[in-house]
Amino acid sequence: MTQMSEKSVKPAEAGATPVKKEEGWWETVKVIIEALLIALVVRTLLFQPFNIPSGSLVPTLLVGDYLFVSKYAYGYSHFSLPGFLDLAPQAMPGRIFASQPKRGDIIVFKLPSDGQTDYIKRLIGLPGDKIQVVHGRLIINGEMAPREQIAPYPTVNHFGKPEEAPRYIETLPNGVKHQIIQIDDDEGTFDNTKVYDVPPGHYFMMGDNRDNSSDSRIPADQGGVGYVPFENLIGRGEIIFFSIREDTPAWEVWRWPWDVRWGRIFQRVH
Repeated sequence: MTQMSEKSVKPAEAGATPVKKEEGWWETVKVIIEALLIALVVRTLLFQPFNIPSGSLVPTLLVGDYLFVSKYAYGYSHFSLPGFLDLAPQAMPGRIFASQPKRGDIIVFKLPSDGQTDYIKRLIGLPGDKIQVVHGRLIINGEMAPREQIAPYPTVNHFGKPEEAPRYIETLPNGVKHQIIQIDDDEGTFDNTKVYDVPPGHYFMMGDNRDNSSDSRIPADQGGVGYVPFENLIGRGEIIFFSIREDTPAWEVWRWPWDVRWGRIFQRVH
């Protein structure tokens, strides 16, 4: 009896090893699936990465900056969901868990004219505001926004030639301070505008590079941004997590030591 028992145990022990290997393999798969699900939730509901392709927000954001945008800041609309979850407006009108943006926020939104293109600008005008630019000075509800001139900003002009642009710290009515530049000083194409009456449920966006920004000063039917509906907002710019010179592809890692803007990494966006 003892010998039979020993013989019966040995095959069982020999067969246990493949089971353990199979369990180990399945545990690895589960960990990978869980990690992907967590990443999906973070990407869908919390933070989405974006990169800056143009200089409309210079000097606040530079071409080659990569930043995280908080998806939860203003709630969710069908525009702020990933492509495979993007619902038709009829299925998900407006926003859920909505929270109003604040003047001065840096916001990523879908271009109203096509509902597809991602734009990033600074929120200047709230619903019901009257916005105007006169000789380069921002006027909100009849009051001129104070600005303080500081050291000029090295940039390039419309012809790609290096130059130093006048730079200012502009203060919005709620106390938000941010830098702007005026490549054409105060006499650029859109430095003298009509009065814009921001409709209910819409926002007026502008770039900090005032003479090199297609924004709400240009109506949507003329190729600009126009007024931006609340449901088009995707999220608020929060932090720069990577930055590299605009003429250097991010995948060329051998150039990082010289071309990465190390001082901009982990800067808050404001």
